[in-house]
Amino acid sequence: MSTDVTTTTAPAVGGSAGGQHTPTPLEGRPGVPFGRTLRAELRKMVDTRAGFWMIVVMTALAAIILVAVVLWGSAEDSSFNGLLQLSTLPLAMVLPILGVMAATAEWSQRTGLVTFTLEPRRGRVVLAKALASLAFAAVVLAFAFVASALVNVVAGTGEWDLPLAAGAGITLALMLYVLQGVAFGLLFLNTPIAIVAVLVLPSVWSIATTLISSLEDAGAWLNLDRVTVPLFAGEMGGQDWAQLATGVAAWVLLPLAVGTYRVLNREVK
Repeated sequence: MSTDVTTTTAPAVGGSAGGQHTPTPLEGRPGVPFGRTLRAELRKMVDTRAGFWMIVVMTALAAIILVAVVLWGSAEDSSFNGLLQLSTLPLAMVLPILGVMAATAEWSQRTGLVTFTLEPRRGRVVLAKALASLAFAAVVLAFAFVASALVNVVAGTGEWDLPLAAGAGITLALMLYVLQGVAFGLLFLNTPIAIVAVLVLPSVWSIATTLISSLEDAGAWLNLDRVTVPLFAGEMGGQDWAQLATGVAAWVLLPLAVGTYRVLNREVK
């Protein structure tokens, strides 16, 4: 007696049978496009009351400083380089707050459930927040460049002595400061605490490295305010770049890494 055994080979999951694609249960609609997430983060930075007043404060500070320089400043300060240096000085203090507010929005306003339900890939949200903060800072910096140029034409000395290295250095320094704000916001996930920390801790460390002689050498490498001085001036050398790298690693990259880990693993309530 013989028995016929028929063997049927089933197509692999996600494979094809007879040249036709076989859908799998894992297939479905794609996730939220990153561009949409980025636009949402940009919109959240300007359509809230806090974001609106942040724009007002930055604009007012830059305008007040430019007017004061025109009225009481020296001829050197009234050049394009001098006007730009002075108008961007308050931005180094205000832009980190902008980054903090962007990073802590979901946790301070309790919208995390909505955000991370629509986009459960939290790393993409963190990246969108960082890029949105940098883009907004770039717009603010462009306004400072234009305002300084206009004041130089109307009431300044008419000197356009801004070296390319100085302009690029100012831009890079301000981008680092806003990224520092994002890092501290992700690290603390609380707006008031993060703002106080990003403003006070670097200042306390700077004072300590100035007053305590044993910390002076460490301050030359781990003081972000100090290592960005030649960057603002456009006079970076080999050792200056090395000191900038260590300062950024300590005050930007380290809190950014720890803060990102917290966001990726923290329970949303």
